[in-house]
Amino acid sequence: MRYLNLLLALFFISFGCNSTVQSDPDRPNIIMILSDDQGWGDFSVSGNSNLQTPNIDKLVSEGASFNNFYVCPVCSPTRAEMLTGRYHSRGGVYNTSAGGERLDLDETTIAEVFQKAGYATAVYGKWHNGMQYPYHPNGRGFDDFYGFCSGHWGNYFSPVLEHNGELVKGNGFVIDDFTDYGMQFMEKNKDKPFFLYLPYNTPHSPMQVPDQWWDRFDDMELEMFNRDPEKEDVQFTRAALAMCENIDWNVGRVMAKLDELGIAENTIVLYFCDNGPNGVRWNGGMKGRKGSTDEGGVRSPLFVRWAGNIPEGKKIEQISAAIDLLPTLADLAGISYNTNKPLDGVSLKKLLTEEDPLWDDRNIFSLWGGRLSVRNQKYRLDNNGALFDIENDRGQKEDLSQKLPVEKQRLEEAAKKFQQEVMAELPAKDIRTFPLGHPGMKLTQIPARDGMAHGNIQRSNRFPNCSFFTNWISLDDYITWNVDVVEEGTFEVVLYYTCPEGDQGALFELTMGESVLKSQIIEPHDPPLTGMENDRKKRGESYIKEFKPLRLGEIDAKRGPLQLTLKATRIPGNTVMEVRLLMFERK
Repeated sequence: MRYLNLLLALFFISFGCNSTVQSDPDRPNIIMILSDDQGWGDFSVSGNSNLQTPNIDKLVSEGASFNNFYVCPVCSPTRAEMLTGRYHSRGGVYNTSAGGERLDLDETTIAEVFQKAGYATAVYGKWHNGMQYPYHPNGRGFDDFYGFCSGHWGNYFSPVLEHNGELVKGNGFVIDDFTDYGMQFMEKNKDKPFFLYLPYNTPHSPMQVPDQWWDRFDDMELEMFNRDPEKEDVQFTRAALAMCENIDWNVGRVMAKLDELGIAENTIVLYFCDNGPNGVRWNGGMKGRKGSTDEGGVRSPLFVRWAGNIPEGKKIEQISAAIDLLPTLADLAGISYNTNKPLDGVSLKKLLTEEDPLWDDRNIFSLWGGRLSVRNQKYRLDNNGALFDIENDRGQKEDLSQKLPVEKQRLEEAAKKFQQEVMAELPAKDIRTFPLGHPGMKLTQIPARDGMAHGNIQRSNRFPNCSFFTNWISLDDYITWNVDVVEEGTFEVVLYYTCPEGDQGALFELTMGESVLKSQIIEPHDPPLTGMENDRKKRGESYIKEFKPLRLGEIDAKRGPLQLTLKATRIPGNTVMEVRLLMFERK
């Protein structure tokens, strides 16, 4: 049934779900800024004296701030919940790579809602909810996309990125570059409503930041530390803080552009983070960091500014979450949000615009890696069954389970219901293949990240997102990808490879169902690993290389699921090649 639903969704996307209506010029613009691995405490407005974030702090003084806003413990689930207004397990997201980051195709996204209402839509930065169309941003309601679809990227200085499927070279530091694109989009659409999503990919590692921001933190003596200071890596913290100050500068550029264009009063700007901090650093004394379902792993700031409509300096204590953003923004903009499926989130409009609105208590669930915690307005039941009074014990130091058994039971029952009704929607096995050749996009990327290595072949790193395949040394070695050709046709195939001098000459073939494409590595290409020269702290992810494109020729493929196989038939040297990407272009 799940596979049938995906096929129906593919059909729906192919034949008209992106139809739009005439836009209303009086509707507010939306700018949504999401940072990556920035914690609640990584702002001066949170009380952190280690850094200064005046532009983001200004959003607080000029708008509203939510003191109890929750996201997921890691990246792609938060993005899925923001996009759909639904818990991420409902939409098929269970991992941050290897296909588990993809949002099911029968989900309605916030971009589709606004696009249908006549908004111009764009996303510039890190997507992380699927690469191949229609998982691609251009298939999820965004008219324009510039950035990368992976969970992390290996280089932040003029890297290879993509623009609506086409590989392009970036221009300077990625956050500055994404902001440039955003400001160009704002200028182009200043006379009609637009929805701009800026998912910045910092301070996610690798820890790279221009000298302009690093120089202030290099050898800086920190004033504030994590609750477990002996666990803190000070050099990592310095780099993260420098990256946060760069983000703040770019937020200032966005706000200045709104003033320049004269559209600041008709633009809703919101800022939040995708999970807790990616390192052990000051975070208000909360327990946990990225990956944790405790407060420190899931509490994020949410700052919302809409001049003349949201009171300046408004503080909102009611609990809220990323699942609330779709209904809230649609409600504020006055547009319908009839989605394919019921939402888990609720509109926060009256919290933003009314003085003392009636508001019912609710439960918000935090899930990752089988760990589940539940937060209501006062308490959190953690994944070990301990109960904490968060209003008075944000650090989760005193377990009240024995003192408050009735409250604990109430939250345990809510958790059990969530497990039965929400977590159960995620199948035990992911049967989704990677779409190839959808007519909605000319190019399809099939990266190493989505492949399976066999034999001696290894990934360049245990984190798949920005990795490549290496150590191809035997005729018994091969690489496979499980794909689904959406519509039969002829495709030109380009392979991105490296091969050291002396190992050229290997013969190999790409099998695609009944079709076989044979080729040979004629020209050696052996660039060095790079990335370490820009790292402020040694990374855990793969270093990168400049891979060379090799045109393999054209291949025919019938519609339906099949396995792509890349296999060598002759190895005259020590290795065959290293593989980063296969690019398919529909002819």
